[in-house]
Amino acid sequence: MIKFQNVIKKYNNADTALNGINLQINHGEFISLVGLSGAGKSTLLKLIIGEEQIDGGSILIDDIDISQVKKSDLPYLRRKIGMVFQDIKLLPKRTAFENIAFAMEVCGHSLEKIQEEVPKVLELVGLLHKRDSFPHEMSGGEKQRVAIARSLSHRPVLLLADEPTGNLDEVNAGEVLDLLLKINQLGTTVILATHAADLVNKIKKRVITIKEGKITMEQEKGKYKL
Repeated sequence: MIKFQNVIKKYNNADTALNGINLQINHGEFISLVGLSGAGKSTLLKLIIGEEQIDGGSILIDDIDISQVKKSDLPYLRRKIGMVFQDIKLLPKRTAFENIAFAMEVCGHSLEKIQEEVPKVLELVGLLHKRDSFPHEMSGGEKQRVAIARSLSHRPVLLLADEPTGNLDEVNAGEVLDLLLKINQLGTTVILATHAADLVNKIKKRVITIKEGKITMEQEKGKYKL
Protein backbone atom coordinates (compact mmCIF):
# COMPACT_ATOMS: atom_id res chain seq x y z
CA MET A 1 0.00 0.00 0.00
CA ILE A 2 2.77 2.45 1.01
CA LYS A 3 6.42 2.06 0.05
CA PHE A 4 9.23 4.38 1.11
CA GLN A 5 12.38 3.90 -0.98
CA ASN A 6 15.56 5.62 0.29
CA VAL A 7 13.54 8.67 1.33
CA ILE A 8 15.44 11.78 2.39
CA LYS A 9 13.86 14.92 3.82
CA LYS A 10 15.84 18.03 4.75
CA TYR A 11 14.80 21.34 6.25
CA ASN A 12 16.57 24.58 5.32
CA ASN A 13 18.77 22.50 3.00
CA ALA A 14 20.76 21.41 6.01
CA ASP A 15 18.88 19.72 8.85
CA THR A 16 18.12 16.13 7.81
CA ALA A 17 14.74 15.13 9.23
CA LEU A 18 14.62 11.73 7.52
CA ASN A 19 17.68 9.94 6.17
CA GLY A 20 17.39 6.91 3.88
CA ILE A 21 13.98 5.62 4.99
CA ASN A 22 12.99 2.25 3.52
CA LEU A 23 9.61 1.01 4.64
CA GLN A 24 6.66 -0.97 3.34
CA ILE A 25 3.18 -0.85 4.88
CA ASN A 26 0.53 -3.26 3.65
CA HIS A 27 -3.25 -2.94 3.43
CA GLY A 28 -4.97 -3.59 6.74
CA GLU A 29 -1.93 -3.21 8.98
CA PHE A 30 -1.82 -1.36 12.30
CA ILE A 31 1.55 0.37 12.69
CA SER A 32 2.85 2.02 15.84
CA LEU A 33 5.47 4.59 14.85
CA VAL A 34 7.56 5.42 17.90
CA GLY A 35 10.45 7.69 18.76
CA LEU A 36 11.37 10.69 20.86
CA SER A 37 10.14 14.16 20.01
CA GLY A 38 11.98 15.37 16.92
CA ALA A 39 12.83 11.87 15.72
CA GLY A 40 10.95 12.35 12.44
CA LYS A 41 7.55 10.74 13.12
CA SER A 42 5.41 13.74 12.15
CA THR A 43 7.58 14.48 9.12
CA LEU A 44 7.02 10.95 7.84
CA LEU A 45 3.24 11.36 8.13
CA LYS A 46 3.34 14.75 6.42
CA LEU A 47 5.19 13.22 3.49
CA ILE A 48 2.46 10.62 3.06
CA ILE A 49 -0.25 13.27 2.65
CA GLY A 50 1.94 15.49 0.50
CA GLU A 51 2.11 18.32 3.04
CA GLU A 52 5.90 18.16 2.79
CA GLN A 53 8.01 17.26 -0.25
CA ILE A 54 10.86 14.75 -0.26
CA ASP A 55 14.44 15.69 -1.16
CA GLY A 56 15.43 12.24 -2.33
CA GLY A 57 14.06 8.76 -2.98
CA SER A 58 10.38 8.01 -3.62
CA ILE A 59 7.10 7.33 -1.84
CA LEU A 60 4.56 5.11 -3.54
CA ILE A 61 0.93 4.86 -2.45
CA ASP A 62 -0.82 2.06 -4.34
CA ASP A 63 1.95 2.34 -6.96
CA ILE A 64 1.42 6.10 -7.36
CA ASP A 65 4.59 8.15 -6.86
CA ILE A 66 3.22 11.02 -4.77
CA SER A 67 6.19 13.26 -5.58
CA GLN A 68 4.85 13.27 -9.14
CA VAL A 69 1.29 14.21 -8.14
CA LYS A 70 0.37 17.77 -9.10
CA LYS A 71 -0.40 20.10 -6.23
CA SER A 72 -3.89 20.63 -7.67
CA ASP A 73 -4.49 16.86 -7.53
CA LEU A 74 -3.36 16.36 -3.91
CA PRO A 75 -6.88 16.87 -2.49
CA TYR A 76 -8.03 13.83 -4.47
CA LEU A 77 -5.23 11.74 -2.97
CA ARG A 78 -6.02 13.00 0.52
CA ARG A 79 -9.62 11.84 0.21
CA LYS A 80 -8.24 8.33 0.57
CA ILE A 81 -6.48 9.32 3.78
CA GLY A 82 -7.88 10.35 7.16
CA MET A 83 -5.70 12.43 9.49
CA VAL A 84 -6.06 12.92 13.25
CA PHE A 85 -3.85 15.33 15.19
CA GLN A 86 -2.99 15.94 18.84
CA ASP A 87 -4.38 19.44 18.30
CA ILE A 88 -8.00 18.43 17.70
CA LYS A 89 -8.99 21.51 15.68
CA LEU A 90 -12.77 21.21 15.92
CA LEU A 91 -14.76 24.26 14.85
CA PRO A 92 -15.87 25.74 18.22
CA LYS A 93 -19.18 27.20 17.02
CA ARG A 94 -20.37 24.03 15.30
CA THR A 95 -21.88 20.91 16.85
CA ALA A 96 -20.35 17.46 16.56
CA PHE A 97 -22.70 16.75 13.65
CA GLU A 98 -21.89 20.05 11.96
CA ASN A 99 -18.11 19.59 12.33
CA ILE A 100 -18.30 16.31 10.45
CA ALA A 101 -20.84 17.62 7.94
CA PHE A 102 -18.63 20.60 7.13
CA ALA A 103 -15.67 18.34 6.34
CA MET A 104 -17.86 16.31 3.99
CA GLU A 105 -19.26 19.45 2.37
CA VAL A 106 -15.74 20.70 1.62
CA CYS A 107 -15.04 17.38 -0.11
CA GLY A 108 -18.06 17.94 -2.35
CA HIS A 109 -20.54 15.46 -0.86
CA SER A 110 -24.24 16.08 -1.39
CA LEU A 111 -26.57 17.10 1.45
CA GLU A 112 -28.32 13.75 1.12
CA LYS A 113 -25.01 11.88 1.50
CA ILE A 114 -24.04 14.02 4.49
CA GLN A 115 -27.33 13.38 6.27
CA GLU A 116 -26.88 9.66 5.66
CA GLU A 117 -23.21 9.27 6.62
CA VAL A 118 -22.71 11.59 9.61
CA PRO A 119 -24.96 9.59 11.99
CA LYS A 120 -23.16 6.40 10.92
CA VAL A 121 -19.68 7.66 11.82
CA LEU A 122 -20.95 9.21 15.06
CA GLU A 123 -22.44 5.85 15.98
CA LEU A 124 -19.17 4.12 15.07
CA VAL A 125 -17.25 6.28 17.56
CA GLY A 126 -19.99 5.94 20.18
CA LEU A 127 -21.12 9.57 20.11
CA LEU A 128 -24.46 9.62 18.32
CA HIS A 129 -26.00 10.96 21.54
CA LYS A 130 -23.59 13.94 21.33
CA ARG A 131 -24.55 14.92 17.78
CA ASP A 132 -25.94 18.32 18.88
CA SER A 133 -23.21 19.09 21.43
CA PHE A 134 -20.65 21.84 20.90
CA PRO A 135 -16.94 21.21 21.56
CA HIS A 136 -17.00 23.11 24.87
CA GLU A 137 -19.72 20.72 26.06
CA MET A 138 -17.58 17.62 25.46
CA SER A 139 -14.65 16.03 27.26
CA GLY A 140 -11.20 15.87 25.68
CA GLY A 141 -11.73 12.23 24.77
CA GLU A 142 -15.11 12.93 23.20
CA LYS A 143 -13.68 15.77 21.11
CA GLN A 144 -10.90 13.52 19.86
CA ARG A 145 -13.45 10.85 18.94
CA VAL A 146 -15.42 13.47 16.97
CA ALA A 147 -12.17 14.36 15.19
CA ILE A 148 -11.68 10.70 14.34
CA ALA A 149 -15.28 10.49 13.10
CA ARG A 150 -14.62 13.53 10.92
CA SER A 151 -11.54 11.86 9.45
CA LEU A 152 -13.61 8.75 8.67
CA SER A 153 -16.49 10.60 7.01
CA HIS A 154 -15.08 10.14 3.50
CA ARG A 155 -14.35 6.43 4.06
CA PRO A 156 -10.53 6.57 3.87
CA VAL A 157 -8.48 3.43 3.26
CA LEU A 158 -5.69 4.83 5.45
CA LEU A 159 -5.89 6.63 8.80
CA LEU A 160 -2.88 8.58 10.12
CA ALA A 161 -2.97 9.49 13.81
CA ASP A 162 -0.26 11.87 15.03
CA GLU A 163 -0.06 11.74 18.86
CA PRO A 164 -3.89 11.63 19.14
CA THR A 165 -3.75 10.82 22.87
CA GLY A 166 -1.06 13.35 23.77
CA ASN A 167 -3.41 15.73 25.60
CA LEU A 168 -5.67 13.07 27.13
CA ASP A 169 -5.75 11.34 30.51
CA GLU A 170 -5.24 7.58 30.78
CA VAL A 171 -8.94 6.67 30.56
CA ASN A 172 -9.68 8.85 27.52
CA ALA A 173 -6.44 7.76 25.85
CA GLY A 174 -7.48 4.15 26.28
CA GLU A 175 -10.87 4.84 24.70
CA VAL A 176 -9.25 6.50 21.68
CA LEU A 177 -6.83 3.59 21.30
CA ASP A 178 -9.69 1.07 21.44
CA LEU A 179 -11.47 3.05 18.74
CA LEU A 180 -8.41 3.04 16.47
CA LEU A 181 -8.12 -0.74 16.91
CA LYS A 182 -11.81 -1.12 16.06
CA ILE A 183 -11.37 0.97 12.90
CA ASN A 184 -8.41 -1.21 11.93
CA GLN A 185 -10.44 -4.37 12.46
CA LEU A 186 -13.01 -2.98 10.00
CA GLY A 187 -10.29 -2.93 7.32
CA THR A 188 -8.71 0.52 7.49
CA THR A 189 -4.92 0.70 7.61
CA VAL A 190 -3.82 2.69 10.68
CA ILE A 191 -0.50 4.40 11.36
CA LEU A 192 -0.24 5.69 14.93
CA ALA A 193 2.66 8.02 15.75
CA THR A 194 3.12 8.13 19.51
CA HIS A 195 5.57 8.21 22.39
CA ALA A 196 3.04 6.62 24.79
CA ALA A 197 4.84 3.39 25.72
CA ASP A 198 1.92 1.90 27.66
CA LEU A 199 -0.42 2.21 24.66
CA VAL A 200 2.08 0.67 22.23
CA ASN A 201 2.70 -2.24 24.60
CA LYS A 202 -1.05 -2.81 24.85
CA ILE A 203 -1.54 -2.92 21.07
CA LYS A 204 1.02 -5.70 20.43
CA LYS A 205 1.13 -5.08 16.70
CA ARG A 206 3.91 -3.99 14.35
CA VAL A 207 6.19 -1.35 15.86
CA ILE A 208 8.61 0.83 13.88
CA THR A 209 11.17 2.84 15.83
CA ILE A 210 12.66 6.06 14.43
CA LYS A 211 15.71 7.73 15.92
CA GLU A 212 17.38 10.84 14.49
CA GLY A 213 15.61 10.41 11.16
CA LYS A 214 16.44 6.74 10.66
CA ILE A 215 14.51 3.54 11.23
CA THR A 216 16.50 1.74 13.91
CA MET A 217 14.15 -1.15 14.69
CA GLU A 218 11.13 -3.03 13.32
CA GLN A 219 9.16 -5.52 15.39
CA GLU A 220 6.17 -7.71 14.59
CA LYS A 221 3.78 -7.71 17.59
CA GLY A 222 6.37 -5.54 19.28
CA LYS A 223 6.79 -3.26 22.26
CA TYR A 224 7.94 0.31 22.77
CA LYS A 225 11.72 0.26 22.56
CA LEU A 226 14.13 3.09 21.81
